[in-house]
Amino acid sequence: MTVVKVGEAAPGFMLECVDVRDEARRSICLSDYAGRWLVLLFYPRDFSFVCPTELTLFSARCADFGQRNCDLLGISVDSVELHREWLRTSPAEGGLGLLQFPLASDPDGSVSRAYDVWVQDKQVSTRGLFIIDPAGILQYVVVHNLNVGRSPDEVLRVLDALQTGALCPASW
Repeated sequence: MTVVKVGEAAPGFMLECVDVRDEARRSICLSDYAGRWLVLLFYPRDFSFVCPTELTLFSARCADFGQRNCDLLGISVDSVELHREWLRTSPAEGGLGLLQFPLASDPDGSVSRAYDVWVQDKQVSTRGLFIIDPAGILQYVVVHNLNVGRSPDEVLRVLDALQTGALCPASW
C-alpha cells in the first residue's frame, strides 16, 4: 500500500468532472494545475448533510484562494451526472447551486485510495484535504472523520504560511 507523504510528489490523476464555469470541460488531471497551488477536497457523497455546508463555504472564498494562485477541486465517488444534478439543485433543496470550482468523479475510489482516504466498508472517501504546491509536491494533509466539516479560513491560514516559505508558529 502506498502512503502519501508531505514533501513528496502528489499522486497523479485523471478524472471526469463538471464545472459550471466551463460547460465544455469534461475531464481534469493533476497536470492541469502545474504552476499553481491546488487544494483537493475529498468528500463522501453528494446530497449529504455536511458536504454542502463546507463546499459552499469554500466556493464563497474562491476569490481568496485565487488571489493566492490557488485552485480548488472537489472529489467524490458520485457520478458526473449526479454532480450536475446537485449543482442544479438550489441550496434550499439540499443542492449546491453555482459552485465556483469543479467537482470530479472518482467512481471506483482509485484516486481516493492513492491519497489514502478511502473507507472500504462504506465505499466512500473521508474528508481528506490536500494542499499541493505549483511543482506538484504535497505540502499539507488533513483528514477529518466523515461527520466533521472543514474550514476555509484554516486552509487559507495554512496556505499563507506555506507560501511564505518561512517558519510559522502556531496561530500565525
